[in-house]
Amino acid sequence: MDHNNSSAGKCPVMHGGNTASGHSNTDWWPESLNLDILHQHDSKTDPMGQDFDYSEEVRKLDFDALKKDMHDLMTDSQEWWPADWGHYGGLMIRMAWHAAGSYRIADGRGGGGTGNQRFAPLNSWPDNVSLDKARRLLWPIKKKYGNKVSWADLIILAGNAAYESMGLKTFGFSFGRKDIWHPEKDTYWGAEKEWLAPSDERYGDVAKPDTMENPLAAVQMGLIYVNPEGVNGHPDPLKTAEQVRETFARMAMDDEETVALTVGGHTVGKCHGNGDADALGPEPEAADVEEQGLGWKNPNKTGKGRYAITSGIEGAWTSNPTRFDMGYFDMLLDHEWELKKSPAGANQWEPVDIKEEDKPVDVEDPSIRYNPIMTDADMAMKMDPAYREILEGYRKDPARFQDAFARAWFKLTHRDMGPKSRYIGPEVPAEDLIWQDPVPAGSTAYTEEVVREHIEHSGLSISEMVSVAWDSARTFRGSDMRGGANGAHIRLEPQRSWEGNEPEKLDKVLAIYADISAKTGASIADIIVLAGSVAIEKAAEAAGYDIRVPFKKGRGDASEDQTDADSFAPLEPLTDGFRNWQKKDYVVKPEEMLLDRAQLMGLTAPEMTVLIGGMRVLGTNYGGTSHGVFTDREGQLTNDFFVNLTDMAYTWKPAGKNLYEIRDRKTDAVKWTATRIDLVFGSNSILRSYAEVYAQDDNQEKFVNDFVKAWTKVMNADRFDLD
Repeated sequence: MDHNNSSAGKCPVMHGGNTASGHSNTDWWPESLNLDILHQHDSKTDPMGQDFDYSEEVRKLDFDALKKDMHDLMTDSQEWWPADWGHYGGLMIRMAWHAAGSYRIADGRGGGGTGNQRFAPLNSWPDNVSLDKARRLLWPIKKKYGNKVSWADLIILAGNAAYESMGLKTFGFSFGRKDIWHPEKDTYWGAEKEWLAPSDERYGDVAKPDTMENPLAAVQMGLIYVNPEGVNGHPDPLKTAEQVRETFARMAMDDEETVALTVGGHTVGKCHGNGDADALGPEPEAADVEEQGLGWKNPNKTGKGRYAITSGIEGAWTSNPTRFDMGYFDMLLDHEWELKKSPAGANQWEPVDIKEEDKPVDVEDPSIRYNPIMTDADMAMKMDPAYREILEGYRKDPARFQDAFARAWFKLTHRDMGPKSRYIGPEVPAEDLIWQDPVPAGSTAYTEEVVREHIEHSGLSISEMVSVAWDSARTFRGSDMRGGANGAHIRLEPQRSWEGNEPEKLDKVLAIYADISAKTGASIADIIVLAGSVAIEKAAEAAGYDIRVPFKKGRGDASEDQTDADSFAPLEPLTDGFRNWQKKDYVVKPEEMLLDRAQLMGLTAPEMTVLIGGMRVLGTNYGGTSHGVFTDREGQLTNDFFVNLTDMAYTWKPAGKNLYEIRDRKTDAVKWTATRIDLVFGSNSILRSYAEVYAQDDNQEKFVNDFVKAWTKVMNADRFDLD
């Protein structure tokens, strides 16, 4: 018998299909373009089905009953994971904070708006130790209210309820965060291959925080903000202050907000490091099945309560860690501090001299007291001159501090929700805040056909009308629901001067649109989009197709006072593959940057493909270049881009950096030129499959209809009033 072929010792399951032991295509061909980022949150992973509308379901919620249950939970200490001092507030605040705090303004990714903390890598980040317990404590409430409240809303609401139960008057709260059902695994969190690797890897010079790699905000892989022990674990409050300032700026916070958040966050709760942090078991994603989704099993005596281990730092910041008061100011400013080591060996600051009655009590036994602690980031608040001045000002005016913190906390937990029109619930603040990008309601009283007539007689070309409409809408980011055509921010600074918007051409077009607006009463925002529709209809008609591009009135025109120019700066496109342009050469390949932009805009791979093909034949390239314009009928909405891209009558040859020549195979004459963006739709096997669909003889009309559908999606991406 051949024992090697015996069925007794052979596993009947094919390995590699869905396990870590298998090789993916990118393992075999690392240079291959990975389209996975465009497949995030595929509807096939959503168990709720296409008919489920969370924004409708959450409106059926008994808001008062849920809030009462959340408040009751805070002091309902459960034996399996007891609450510090009988109050879960500190843990729940940390959970909400770490969900929201992953937001970064550069690309709008991260944040608490999707419930992503439930999935890897966030559920297993070193900085998120024990937050698996916080989410599990919430499960009975989630089970009770079911579909009427998302995990994303519940996680943030837990932080709000915790602060309220500890005495803070919060600024408000909005429901409306829709859960995802698959990890955002293609979000770029850094290039490091190990947790908490030295931060040098993500800086040009770690001594210069502004050299941190974009779009990153946290200083090390696996941290939400900065290292609490100091830069790369080396205590130095002034150096830490520099990292804090840069990191919080990249999360859309100024110095006053940063101080308020630091103080308010550390006024309650404690750090946990009473034991050997290296003895913790594997994180949730690596733990075995019997752990049932929990991680970091702690062998230190009971492993919970006073023996819990999270950051490795051990102790509370204030004398009353379950009350939101001014105790943090008194503790930090009225004592001298010295470096000590926690039981876990972490660097922490402790007071040189403190009265016994001012020390916080043990989380289990109130007869035992311990020194309070400060992190290096706390000491930065005291030692950095600018932070210190703000700190002193807040201390003198408790009402001002509480208002500043409440507003900063609201901003932190709502920044990635987008405009106020998406807010739901009885506690939505009436005040409009500049970071919400407020836009006044636009008029719907004008006659669309009259505006169309003015546009048709404006003398503008198809290319000009389509390009300006695209440039206005392409800023939309589904990551934080910012940008888009509504508000016509393209006519205001800084967008009006962005290089990618071709300011000289833009000024010409906007002057004409302003005149049409004055004559018809339509907003400039509506005119920009409608003109794009008119141009596409004309291009389709020239190609032999009678279509009407869907259009909805109601966009408003934002004013300069409603525009936070600084926060709009990160929305500036540095590249736009749809218009075959990039500001300069980058390390990242142009086609990879195209995928990133398409994902932010909420496009699928087929939608991206059809838009590229249509934009090329419409002649919308930046600066009027002919790269990728594979047609002799420019200005007509044809499928020529795909037909000629897939035609074997041509050869493709490099002709310079990111430039290629398309030559006649017989004569070797140059027919067209192209960039990598153009040719990737013929070289990548998946994108080529889409290109071949649109190149077929029987799919010319499908191409036109699909282009119009994808175009309309882009133009309406920020029309949350149409949802």
